[in-house]
Amino acid sequence: MSTTLHSDAVRALTAWTAYDGDQSGLRADYLTHLAAEPEGLFRACLPAHITASALVVDPAARRVLLTLHPKVGIWLQMGGHCEPGDESLAAAALREATEESGIAGLRLHTGPDGQPVPVKLDRHQVRCTGKDQPENTHLDVQYLALAPAGAEELISEESLDLRWFEYGRLPELTDVSVRELVALAEKLTA
Repeated sequence: MSTTLHSDAVRALTAWTAYDGDQSGLRADYLTHLAAEPEGLFRACLPAHITASALVVDPAARRVLLTLHPKVGIWLQMGGHCEPGDESLAAAALREATEESGIAGLRLHTGPDGQPVPVKLDRHQVRCTGKDQPENTHLDVQYLALAPAGAEELISEESLDLRWFEYGRLPELTDVSVRELVALAEKLTA
């Protein structure tokens, strides 16, 4: 068990200011999950576990980098499972964004105190234990990863494709959650 990661997740979620009642309710659910599950940040914790993701944003060009996810076939932000070596949710999100985008020098959007801060929570069903296994729940903590000027993506084995999209011109194969995350990114990076 990574007590550092667990403690950080509780701290980050407790300190985070939810922007509406639905997000506040999700935060309460995530904190209840963490209180009941000492291993609640790892893939082995079923039927639910915390995940970390980051939307890669190029604020100057007003665009976002999305990955065509090989398992679900839609365009998503970068992200995935926490690993025992992750010291914080923010570190897990940044690691995933860097690995999946191939972009060095990403930095997370920060709050007034200069510390990385989540921008949104999203609960969704997945089959991360295998297509023949029952669905489980990802309790995703979403960040914004700011790309350096002129950043070039490098596709990894974790995606079918990577592409930049203007804020207002997302591909048809995105879900409501990604569209909401992009709208928040546009507002926060204006």
